[in-house]
Amino acid sequence: MTQEVSFSFELFPPRTPEGAAKLPAVIEKLAALKPQYFSVTYGAGGSEQDGTYETVMRVIKQTGIEGAPHLTCVGSTRENIKSLLDKYRAAGIRRIVALRGDLPATAMDTSAPGELRYANELVSFIRELHGDYFHLEVAAYPETHPQAPSPEADFENFRRKVEAGASVAVSQYFYNADSYFDFVERCQKANIKIPIVAGIMPITNHAQLTRFSAACGAEIPRWVRLRLEQYQDDKQALQDFGLDVVTRLSRTLLDNGCPGIHFYTLNQSEATLRLWKNLGLPVPVTSANT
Repeated sequence: MTQEVSFSFELFPPRTPEGAAKLPAVIEKLAALKPQYFSVTYGAGGSEQDGTYETVMRVIKQTGIEGAPHLTCVGSTRENIKSLLDKYRAAGIRRIVALRGDLPATAMDTSAPGELRYANELVSFIRELHGDYFHLEVAAYPETHPQAPSPEADFENFRRKVEAGASVAVSQYFYNADSYFDFVERCQKANIKIPIVAGIMPITNHAQLTRFSAACGAEIPRWVRLRLEQYQDDKQALQDFGLDVVTRLSRTLLDNGCPGIHFYTLNQSEATLRLWKNLGLPVPVTSANT
């Protein structure tokens, strides 16, 4: 089963000199697991455009593993997006994560500023320019996007991305497996056939997880939240508990046909490596560990 399942890791462009100095070691440790690819996030409104490219190229040059830059359309223009796509294609990049991107904090509605407003328009634009050259990843929200007016509207937004030419979907992280399976079932009923890869966020910090989840609409189950509150002053106990929770979640997904797991690493390797080991996933033998 593990040979058919895809595994990938997400990084973000380092924001400090210290983060930049630590990143190569993180990449090296994660690359030893031979993921299908590394994705690299893209700041709202293109704020990390150069950092995304530099980090993707670092991954490729350091590891030989495929790199997938995130590309957002919020606040951008067709010409700017075209220029980026040409740059990525010239670098030999074949995989793009196509997203709407975060709206500015001052936005009064959910209409994204820029020439392309939604991710389905971005996917269509990329297909118009480059045909099937790029493998396009899009986002899925099993628990519904926090800015969607309803679950139905959110699902229709997802359907439009698929119809525009998405290759695969990667979900927002979640801690309730039923939300993922329900979403997959809805896709099957709607004749949506692209793989729905599960996004998994290791639990390492209570305050950070609470903040991220409030922003992206990911539910922290009450029993998990209460236990995290209990352990918030005991870092090791919190991380051990978090590991158990995410291991059970990931095992449930893998045992029930999930086609892949995308790990949100937050530029850290330890939690993902512990989770990988707990799941009993294969560790390729390399010259570095023989």
